[in-house]
Amino acid sequence: MSIFLCFGTYTVYAQQPKLATFHEIAQVIIDQKIQNQTSTSISVISTSNQEIRVPVELDKKIHSMKNVTAVVITNEDKCVLGVVDKACVLINISSEGFAGGIPEAQSKGKEIGDGLIGDINKAFNIDTKFHSVFIHVDDKVNKELETTGVISGRGTVSAVYTFSKSDTSFLYEGLSTLLIPNEIRNSGGFLDVAKKIADDPTSSVTFSIIPKTGSSLFQLQVSRDQKITDKITSIDTLQFFGVEKLERSNYFSYDFFPLNSLVQVVVLSKEPIKITGHGGQIIPAVEKDGQKYPSDVSLPGWFFDPDSGDKLIGKYLFGKTVEATRDDLKFNIGYLSSPEQPINGIPTDNSLYILVGVGVAAAVAIVWYLKNIRTKH
Repeated sequence: MSIFLCFGTYTVYAQQPKLATFHEIAQVIIDQKIQNQTSTSISVISTSNQEIRVPVELDKKIHSMKNVTAVVITNEDKCVLGVVDKACVLINISSEGFAGGIPEAQSKGKEIGDGLIGDINKAFNIDTKFHSVFIHVDDKVNKELETTGVISGRGTVSAVYTFSKSDTSFLYEGLSTLLIPNEIRNSGGFLDVAKKIADDPTSSVTFSIIPKTGSSLFQLQVSRDQKITDKITSIDTLQFFGVEKLERSNYFSYDFFPLNSLVQVVVLSKEPIKITGHGGQIIPAVEKDGQKYPSDVSLPGWFFDPDSGDKLIGKYLFGKTVEATRDDLKFNIGYLSSPEQPINGIPTDNSLYILVGVGVAAAVAIVWYLKNIRTKH
């Protein structure tokens, strides 16, 4: 399933870009500001339950439950405070409209969670037990990464249910087999890297259902966190994934889907930083209504926005290519407190502009998609 991108530009493409409902995202967060760790993840995301096969009846019931913002299945260590050596189902609820403080939040959280957990157990063949109702109060990371907070933002109440914890490789294999049809699973691409990460005993797997107006966002993610021991100046993106190249899924081979396979790197720093060098090429930025966009999505290369400050966000677009190498995905950063660092600016071409009318209603992780690009539907 796909929709057309709407362009207003001086450039005419022989093959018009399209946007499919299925997405593969490779992401690295280098957090030298808050948690002092790197987070590496592969996510596959869709709004179609033909591509990520959540039972229609369960999805409808989640939509019908007032205040439910997400359903999350994860084996992440200590999914909330007090959970040890267990996998979790979190039924996340917005506390908006709760008038009775913590007691009401706990009571309503359990009531809503109990109304859904039986259907979740049946759909995913798990056997959970109620653990607690957890009230999220820390918004620091969500604010820094500009996320919606539906997973762990302030004001979110989680009804927490636990079940036996298994290795990530086992849980990932079970979830991916259940959720992702063979046509996609056998098409290679980022899913091959996800399976490799899942074999790491320090990795975790998370599946999320996020009800949105008209449809849900389904996301399967494998991730791995590592502590940062030294100040980072050279970023070898694929080293975090343990591969020499990253190939796009063959699922997209029948047409031109330049935004459906993305690599994103986010760098958070306690001091101002700047891009000082890069592999591959830079896709020049163009501005429209105060926002930056890539000037040509048919080109492979990096698009940085912002490219300086205490947070950098780099997105690598494949353009019309099908793979990216380690050299393509490397870049260097300089710390502006060190005057000897050479600073090379990222080019901006204001003579052209591109109006991209579509995107993804991303509610999980960080702004992995092009900033401020919105869905048409």
